[in-house]
Amino acid sequence: MTGGVRIPLNDYGVLGQPPAPGEWTPTLTVSVVIPAHHAEHTLPLTLASLARQTYPAHLTEVVVVDDGERPAPPPSVPSAEPSTGPSTAPCAVPSPDAWPSPDAWPVSSAWPVPERLRVVRPRDGAWGRASACAAGAEAAEGQVILYLDADLVLFPEHVEAQMRWHHLADHLVVLGHLRFVPGLDEIPASEVLAAVEAGTVDKLFAEEDTTPQWTEGRWDQTDDLRAAGFTAFSVMVGATASLPAALLRAAGGLDASLVLGEDTELGYRLAQAGAVFVPDRRARCWHLGRSTVMRREPEVKRHNWPYLAERVPVFRWLRRHPHRTYLVPYVEVVVDAEDASFEEVRATVDGVLAGRLPDVRVTVTGPWGRLRGGRRDPLGDPSLDLRLMLACYEGEPRVRFRETVPDDCFPVPFRFHCPPGWVPSRGTIGAVVKHADRQRLGIVSLALDEREDGEVVHARLERTAAVTRARRCARPGDDLDDLIHEMFGTVWDAGDKWGLLPAESVASAGSADGVGGAGSTGKAGGAAPPGPGRAWTGGSGRSGSGRSGSGPSGSEGSWAGRLGLRRSGSRRFGARRFGARPLRRTARLLRRRLRALVRKDRPCPASV
Repeated sequence: MTGGVRIPLNDYGVLGQPPAPGEWTPTLTVSVVIPAHHAEHTLPLTLASLARQTYPAHLTEVVVVDDGERPAPPPSVPSAEPSTGPSTAPCAVPSPDAWPSPDAWPVSSAWPVPERLRVVRPRDGAWGRASACAAGAEAAEGQVILYLDADLVLFPEHVEAQMRWHHLADHLVVLGHLRFVPGLDEIPASEVLAAVEAGTVDKLFAEEDTTPQWTEGRWDQTDDLRAAGFTAFSVMVGATASLPAALLRAAGGLDASLVLGEDTELGYRLAQAGAVFVPDRRARCWHLGRSTVMRREPEVKRHNWPYLAERVPVFRWLRRHPHRTYLVPYVEVVVDAEDASFEEVRATVDGVLAGRLPDVRVTVTGPWGRLRGGRRDPLGDPSLDLRLMLACYEGEPRVRFRETVPDDCFPVPFRFHCPPGWVPSRGTIGAVVKHADRQRLGIVSLALDEREDGEVVHARLERTAAVTRARRCARPGDDLDDLIHEMFGTVWDAGDKWGLLPAESVASAGSADGVGGAGSTGKAGGAAPPGPGRAWTGGSGRSGSGRSGSGPSGSEGSWAGRLGLRRSGSRRFGARRFGARPLRRTARLLRRRLRALVRKDRPCPASV
């Protein structure tokens, strides 16, 4: 197992075909974690199917998490009462007669169970599937965690089929393949157990009589997620999913504050931690009865969507409000204030906060630790600019101040580094992010200026999933940008085409016509850029020249031309992209109002 395998996007096909079950030698240990709540009738069947797996028993442990207000586990399955964490005591094989309720084991004969079985409880007061899964992972000792629901009957190769992938790379999340079948109210448990014992679980139901999980349709549409790109995580369902324990810890484990939707939210954070999602159709199992989503889908969505909107920024359709912020922002903007003036930092931060993308967070880095209390000359203070920055955004919750920033902004999906003194237009950050998504890029660099020493001043959008994947796969001496380019792609472009302009150009545009609108003239002539908070309506897309006087004109002799950047007047990013937008928006608004007026004259239907 190695993290050095470089998988582009989610195309795990570069790993080749995994070994066929029974034709390889496993070495990794696995902990099967089963959260159980009122599962007395189905759990014994799940345990029986686990006892008949082809994966070596000495490499497998099963941790059942008792998540329910019911009597303690039977005496033959010892479990110490937890005080500060879940119990981890090993368990003896339970007897059918030892379970707490008389009908817990539907048949009277002895039931097979895995050789290494433990029962644990969540922390005191904790409840719900996420808490149970977290308690099971904390108690688990295996190198891989396999989450299973307590109402599954596994085919004999289920565990082995998933585990063979984990021997190929250490950042894979493997998803099992399940089908919904009738519950125990329609098929006797004794018949299911007989099939388990005989190794004929696949013969229990005909394929045409089963119901596929909704995720199977996504598998079919995306070549088993190989073409799913950055959205592969959205089909993670916790009914049967395995992942390395180290990867689970790196992603922060399950969010125990969620009682539903915790698997989707975990899938999102795993993606930001660099995970690749692999569905395996050979890891088959039957789901006894219909799921909660199948029975109460509208209610489940009504419950889950507010929680997921706060925690999964890439679900843009859940974030329709034009002004509010969320628990996890969509973009973190980093502005380095160490060698900048207060005016430069304020121009950049104000431009970001005035953008059309509301769910952003601004991190201003600088030597804040040098600021001391006590008497000082308020106007001659050498750290006056830093103090003014702090004072300017003291009441702005979207702005924070840090000495340094971490290597990545996990779990925020994007980080945008913007040099102080450069002002984005209202649509700049959102447009760059959208471009990175459409082109499936890991880094977008925007060239802004060239200094006398030859250094190119630039802004840079980084995708967290790409950065963390590159770090996970890097070997000594590897360049992270090269790895990101290989697995995701990187691109350079001219910053003025995206409305990222020097503050002095914005200031001159505002002073030329009093409001900073279109029609004023910047340093280099042509349409001037708007001031912070005003929409970009320039016709040509050209901007001022920048601080050193050499603007990105795109000519062959310019520095932008040497970088191979497209001209700033490009039809792709010029007037057709920005200038026509307000007119189209107005036309759409008029059409909507007209339709609304027409609908007023129509009789309302009795029901929808």
